[in-house]
Amino acid sequence: MLKFNILEGIAAPLPMMNIDTDMIIPKQFLKTIKRSGLGKNLFHELRYDLNGNIKNDFVLNWDPFNKSTILVTGQNFGCGSSREHAPWSLLDFGIRSIISTSFADIFFNNCFKNGILPIVISQDICNELMELANQKKIFKIDLPNQLIKVEDNEISPFKIDEFRKKCLIEGLDDISLTLNNITKIESFEKKMRNLKPWISK
Repeated sequence: MLKFNILEGIAAPLPMMNIDTDMIIPKQFLKTIKRSGLGKNLFHELRYDLNGNIKNDFVLNWDPFNKSTILVTGQNFGCGSSREHAPWSLLDFGIRSIISTSFADIFFNNCFKNGILPIVISQDICNELMELANQKKIFKIDLPNQLIKVEDNEISPFKIDEFRKKCLIEGLDDISLTLNNITKIESFEKKMRNLKPWISK
């Protein structure tokens, strides 16, 4: 998993509420188990017409927002199904952080497991950041100090669980966390083989 420390870049404003996972990555793109290649299908029905042509009325199709690493969006982002392809597609597009007033629980958890930082803020701060994003300001998300800055002006602190913060900073997903204990795991397995040799047969 990619490490997350300080993220600086363009933030795309997406002032829509209740964006569900089918809108993020439609069901027809869920056949793959690969995490790469899904970015081109992110928000597919909003970005492309029925003939596959790029629409001119969606923010992620506009320059410089087509290079965004941060998304500022409305409440209840990521509702709907539990598909992990949703954070995969966001990450493959280049989105490393999403700022909203609220997230669906499963999507929120899936973000952390894939190296994306979801940030929960108040509605007033979200409105302010949405306007600054519309102005194409450069955002900086400082995870170690838990701050959102816009062109070096401190806008808002944010809260995050300390364990999740550590995992993002160190780039630790579930597999990495398990492998950190490989010595203990191997020692336990060796002990069990000696105590109960019939298990390994």
